[in-house]
Amino acid sequence: MTRPAPTTASALLLLAREQAGLSQRELAERAGVTQSEIARIESGKREPSIPTIQRILAGAGLELRFRLAPLEDHDQVLAARQARRSTSPSSQRHPVRGQCSA
Repeated sequence: MTRPAPTTASALLLLAREQAGLSQRELAERAGVTQSEIARIESGKREPSIPTIQRILAGAGLELRFRLAPLEDHDQVLAARQARRSTSPSSQRHPVRGQCSA
């Protein structure tokens, strides 16, 4: 079974490291960063800059590429984002002011 495409930097970098068969320490040495920085990024405690993402991916033998294309499904993207927000645990724990749950 295939995994869904990563949607965050932390998920992308974790997947890259796992596919390269590297430990956090090995990847850190190859990328020129500390193991603790890799751990903070993978856990979502730190949001890396694009140059940092590029260095870490290079350490895993990968290259970051961007492709700009017209957004033809803009309304679908917004609807999906809203659906994720409305079903997230935080939105259920903290109702909008003036609303109450029964």
